[in-house]
Amino acid sequence: MTEDVARQRLLSGRAWEDYCEAVRMAGRMIDRFGDEVDELDRAEWYRFMTRLMRNGFERFVENCEPERPRIRLTPWRQAINFQSPDQDHLLAEFIDGSCDYRITGNRGTIPYFVMAAWTANQPKDLGARDWAEAGTDGLKEFDPAMLRTTAFLQSDAIDFDENGNFEVILSQTQPADGRNWLQITPDCVGILVRTVHHERHKEIAPEMQIERMDGVQPRPITPADMATGLAKAAQVVLGYAELVRSWWQDNLGKRPNRIRFSRAVYLSNGGVPDRHHGFGTWEKAPDEALVLHFTPTPCDYWIFQLCNMWQENLDCYEDGQGYVTKFTARFEDDGSVRVIVADENPGIGGNWVDPGGHRHGGMSLRLIKTAGDPPPVTLHRVKLADLKQQGFAALESVEPLVSGEITD
Repeated sequence: MTEDVARQRLLSGRAWEDYCEAVRMAGRMIDRFGDEVDELDRAEWYRFMTRLMRNGFERFVENCEPERPRIRLTPWRQAINFQSPDQDHLLAEFIDGSCDYRITGNRGTIPYFVMAAWTANQPKDLGARDWAEAGTDGLKEFDPAMLRTTAFLQSDAIDFDENGNFEVILSQTQPADGRNWLQITPDCVGILVRTVHHERHKEIAPEMQIERMDGVQPRPITPADMATGLAKAAQVVLGYAELVRSWWQDNLGKRPNRIRFSRAVYLSNGGVPDRHHGFGTWEKAPDEALVLHFTPTPCDYWIFQLCNMWQENLDCYEDGQGYVTKFTARFEDDGSVRVIVADENPGIGGNWVDPGGHRHGGMSLRLIKTAGDPPPVTLHRVKLADLKQQGFAALESVEPLVSGEITD
């Protein structure tokens, strides 16, 4: 009965109209920000909408066939949730966790990757129902953007042969022969592989393929499949639009120029517990600079990055700007790091980060495979002219903001 209703929704055009209405609703969410957003913020919001639409179609229409699983890189420039420019996301989408899978591949020369299994709020009859009329209230029942990690497997725990080849089994029950295994649950909606580069230009990315272990053959798409794909593609647009709105207006935007580490917040958005990831927002005038100071906790990799209001990487990332990493940073003699956020390089040392024409946005500090707690972060907001003229002595007359606390 459910499949027949989904089929009729697609054939009548109702599933398509529901998709269009949900996307229109998400696009109008920008109006809730009023004068808080400027022209650049608005332009990037509508570009964000198109990126979310592309993401939804690629994931849930092109890459969600139950009989033909694939591992695919997320769409180009789809930098959702403060995605690191040194980290690639490989996704495989499932209908549920009822099947067993085999991943084979070669690790390349990257130092580290981690596989994670996901669940999300997803009713069984999602393709047979209209969702747009429920608005953001519908996300309580059906939200493809709110992903929860149920299990993860680090590359450190995988057996590789002498050439770097490997095999991982994905199933609900552990293989009796001791093969590499990532457990999935009955409500699993897919997996994410995070590949972490240290110096991307020197490293070879891994190669991975996935297959179902029951040998099922691919089949043509059905109207019910398409109705389901459209519903997921619509809700992921609405879900991420609401996520960035709520993070800014209900949480991060209330405490600008501070970073807070919350394991619960990170894990609720598909994170894995192999890292500390702190989030915050930043703001400054064009004639001001932000000077951040911290001593990274010993770890395999860390990155400080600026993003726009919508948690996207800045356009200047393509030029190697907007972020600082363990492998690009200039360190102070005591092992600490100074980051200077300013519209031009003040020329006084430290690590200059270009905000790419923005006056505010999100920021994050991520530390992977960390030994100990994340560090406190001290921030000074100063006049750029004073910084250029007096150097770091200009900070002495400014009250610092100290953050970096762990909330849970």
